Amino acid sequence: MSVNPLPPVVPMLSVKEALDFLMNAARPVSGSDLVATLCANGRVLGEAQASTIDVPSNDNTQMDGYAVRSSDCAGGQAVLTVSDRIAAGHVGQFLPPGCAARIFTGAMIPDGADAVVMQEQCVLNADGTVTVRHAPQAGEWIRRAGEDIEAGAVILAAGTRLRSQELGLAASVGLAMLPVVRKLRVAVFFTGDELTMPGGRLAPGALYNSNRFTLRALLENLGCIVTDFGIVPDSLDATRATLRSAARDNDLIITSGGVSVGEEDHIKPAVEAEGRLNLWQIAVKPGKPLAFGEVRRDGAGNASTVGGDAFFLGLPGNPVSSFITFLLFVRPFILRLQGVAEQRPPRGFAMRADFDWPKADRRNEFLRARINDAGDLELFPNQGSGVLTSTVWGDGLIDNPPGNRIARGDSVRFIPFTELMH
Repeated sequence: MSVNPLPPVVPMLSVKEALDFLMNAARPVSGSDLVATLCANGRVLGEAQASTIDVPSNDNTQMDGYAVRSSDCAGGQAVLTVSDRIAAGHVGQFLPPGCAARIFTGAMIPDGADAVVMQEQCVLNADGTVTVRHAPQAGEWIRRAGEDIEAGAVILAAGTRLRSQELGLAASVGLAMLPVVRKLRVAVFFTGDELTMPGGRLAPGALYNSNRFTLRALLENLGCIVTDFGIVPDSLDATRATLRSAARDNDLIITSGGVSVGEEDHIKPAVEAEGRLNLWQIAVKPGKPLAFGEVRRDGAGNASTVGGDAFFLGLPGNPVSSFITFLLFVRPFILRLQGVAEQRPPRGFAMRADFDWPKADRRNEFLRARINDAGDLELFPNQGSGVLTSTVWGDGLIDNPPGNRIARGDSVRFIPFTELMH
């Protein structure tokens, strides 16, 4: 009697090993758009941008007060004739000796003046003079031309993901249009005959397809153009046909479910038939299985995507597993495809645990937690991979290393969702 040998045990990849593999494999997309700076929020800059002007363009005052010659006020108590009034956007007259100019924040410093005295240190007299009760130093309260930005300086590097700050900076030097990397095209589909859309009747054994809503929103938050192929039947032919259609016009295909090795899990053979696949076991909890590969294009798709293969990422089907693997692996991969030049690991903060976690796991655990009124971390009581309420209740994830137990009062590494979802 022959006995089939057990399959060899494949060591699990660490979170870092899997992420390094993905980042090294990513190829930033080609193609760019020229968009109005007002409409560039969240886009990735395709070319470095330099300023053609000094900022500020002229010496100007940092506050309301009086522009003076510092030598006229050296004694700390001077009475000066008010010879001018200068508002922002207006050019003042030459300031003669013995005079002061009333000046307002942002206004240009008039020729002849070398300091500004704030209005709280001055008294306007009835005869049109002003008493200055301060001995200013030359340059006091003056912003110098070019002290923020000099003409010709690069203000934004290629690969910068544009936020409100970067858009304001671009506008401050007069950039009305910006060259940005074209939007990433991402196809999604979901496998499982048990899946039902909200609004439909829930048959015995069926589940509402929450992953469709979670993943689409995550992709839209990253500025992707999403093509949704919906729920695909549990068959090899249907899965292969959807992969071919998805690859035609998209840079990346993401699926949820079907990446295990059961008889009804068709993602692995389908991707292998239509391209190539790495199927990993990652030492992460939740979210152990992750599939990565490429699907061949037939050459008849969108002009911006024809010429290479479409990347493929298969996520686990459990809702929390799918959510967390997206945050840990898919998000940085997408940012690299979008051309984001610098990606720092998500910031973790050392915080005090207000709970006990006595059972260590051999995998890197990501525990859903929130900050309580005392400023410590409390743990959601059910850390199961299907408990989606934990992601709504929590403020972020505790990054718990393999083999680590946690006792109340221990310091743990906490990653807020805000670090993982923008």
